[in-house]
Amino acid sequence: MTSTIVSVEWLYKNLDLPNLIILDASLKENQAKTLSDFENLRIPNARFFDLKTAFSDQNNPLPNSIPSPSQFEDEARKIGISKNSILVVYDNLGIYSSPRAWWIFQVMGFTNIAVLDGGLPQWIKDNYPVETIPENEIYNLGDFKVDFQKELVKTKHQVERNIIDQKYLIVDARIENRYNGIVKETRAGLQSGHIPKAINIPYTSVLQNNTFLQPEELKTVLKPSAKPIIVYCGSGVTACIIVLAYALIESDNCSVYDGSWAEWGLKKKI
Repeated sequence: MTSTIVSVEWLYKNLDLPNLIILDASLKENQAKTLSDFENLRIPNARFFDLKTAFSDQNNPLPNSIPSPSQFEDEARKIGISKNSILVVYDNLGIYSSPRAWWIFQVMGFTNIAVLDGGLPQWIKDNYPVETIPENEIYNLGDFKVDFQKELVKTKHQVERNIIDQKYLIVDARIENRYNGIVKETRAGLQSGHIPKAINIPYTSVLQNNTFLQPEELKTVLKPSAKPIIVYCGSGVTACIIVLAYALIESDNCSVYDGSWAEWGLKKKI
């Protein structure tokens, strides 16, 4: 895979590509309270990439926490992913949770993966085939191997230290009203506002009609920085949209504060 994103046309033409696995990273619900019109449909033979349970640390009280390398390796193998797999991941909102799956694979040292631009809505809009999601499926065990890239994941301590030393540019990917603390946080127990000295680049600003802006347009939205970048959002999902947008303009100096505002904004600290 030489591209970070692929079009629905490309995917349709390459459905018979050897070692291709299509992953459905759709969420059952989200903090944006956005509903999909296609909850029971999938691209034919897509495999469910369960961000909420299988590919999330269930022992961490924070939502959507990145799984351990061993957990990720085991779960990836269960859905048939191998070292030589070619992965395309999508979600049923267009571009929402699929970049999170893409980013976790980067953290686990696997880069042969692309996000489907426009996701399932664009696939259906262009009249490509779909099927009803079945109850249960079993796959041949894969041989996926993790090569953990710890520098792509940042902790609360690292973000706190950055307030003083300013080695990183901190980017808040939430919508402007949440960044400015104008609206109440949807998760209970969270303060409103943003991390000190963080700038705001809402994840919606790099998208149009559920697809990414063109690279030249992205360059006008994303803030150029000589410093490496740490991105956060509410719980680490939409931050990955911004990380992917930076990758589309060939900027690979981004990491994610995985605890995001779900951790930073806690009124009662864990």
